[in-house]
Parts: sequence; structure tokens; C-alpha cells
Amino acid sequence: MIEALRSGARRIERIVIAEGARHERLREVFDLAKRARIPVRKEPRIALDRLAGGANHQGVMAIAAAASYTNEDDLIERITPQSLFILLDGVEDPHNLGAIIRTAECAGATAIIIPERRAAHITEVVAKTAAGATEYLPVARVTNLANFIEKLKQRNVWVVGVEASSDMNYTRYDYQGAVALVFGGEGHGLHRLVRERCDVTVSIPMRGHITSLNVSVAVGVVLFEAQRQRNQPMD
Repeated sequence: MIEALRSGARRIERIVIAEGARHERLREVFDLAKRARIPVRKEPRIALDRLAGGANHQGVMAIAAAASYTNEDDLIERITPQSLFILLDGVEDPHNLGAIIRTAECAGATAIIIPERRAAHITEVVAKTAAGATEYLPVARVTNLANFIEKLKQRNVWVVGVEASSDMNYTRYDYQGAVALVFGGEGHGLHRLVRERCDVTVSIPMRGHITSLNVSVAVGVVLFEAQRQRNQPMD
């Protein structure tokens, strides 16, 4: 990491340090990151474990982009009645993000939108899990997901939150037209401000003893239902 910071050969997006970490070279990391204007954030060690995808991180990680991001304004300008966006409200596991990108690309989604903070970004782990889908499916990062939802609604995009507490079965919603599907992160679901900006929320009924699906599976279930409806011949 030190050499990467010194050389500037790779685009490092941020440095993540585990809370309570003690490392003799951390001061040098701080100094180099400050000179390069790279954000340094402290996160719980479990968050670094997720980002590392099983690799040894020793309490400090440099997060470098493995693919370029699409500009959010470009996505807004290209909205059509056929647009189908996937918004992820704080998905932190890189394997989940990679699986979602792969599923969304296979289903023909328009783009994926992720927040800049408290979320997994496109790393090598994500790109590998996505099995090449990052080369085809646009992914945009936004500063504020709730504000981005407002921009979508101004362009006549219907925003559908997927939340376990909703009384509406996901199969009952009409996904015709421009739609954005919003999924919460692992464990916490949709944040309040994001939920409040959704036009409607839907849920996936559970029949077993476990009350929730992995977020990447939930994306696949709802997304393919939406595409089934949208591709269904008119009577």
C-alpha cells in the first residue's frame, strides 16, 4: 500500500483503517494519503473483513477502483420509459455487490447506483465476483442516495423500495415504465430517508423459518419479475 501511495500508479479511492488498529507505518499512510487528498476512514474490523473478501488486511486497506464509474448526471439525461435502475442502500459485502452486478447485467438492467459512503465499491473482489459484468453494466456512485431518488422522480421514474415489512407482495406491483428498485444493505434494510422517498414498498413473502433473503438473491427475485412483466406481450 505504501508503494501504491508513493507512486500514484493506481487510483486509490480511500484508505480504510480498523478501529483500534496499531501499526508502525500508519503515520506514513496518513501523511501520504493527506498529500494525495485521499480520504482516510476508520471502520469496525468486521467491515474490513467484508471488504477484504477473506484476504489478510492487517487492519488497514487501500481501496482502489477496478473499473470506472458512470457519471450520475449522464444516467439522468439518458432516462427513457424503458429504464430500469437498481439502487443499493448500503450494501457493504463486496461479494454481494459483485453478485448483484452480475444478476442485473444478465437481467438487462439499465444501471446500478451505490452511495459513496458506508457501501462496497468496485474493487477487484467485486469485479471478479461479477464475472465480467462490470465491463457492460454502468455503475454510478452518488453522494446522497435520497437526493438521487428525488432526481429520478423528477424525470418520472417510479421508485420501488423492497422491504420485508411491506404488506404488498412484489408480484402485485406493475413494473411498466421507468422504474428504480431500491434494496437495503445487509441487516439494516432501507434507511429512513431513503424509504420515505420511495413511491411504494414491496416485499418477498417468506415460507420457511428464515425471515429474509441474502440481498443479492432478493435483487434477482424482484428484478426478474419486473422484467417478466415488462417483456410480457400485451393482450
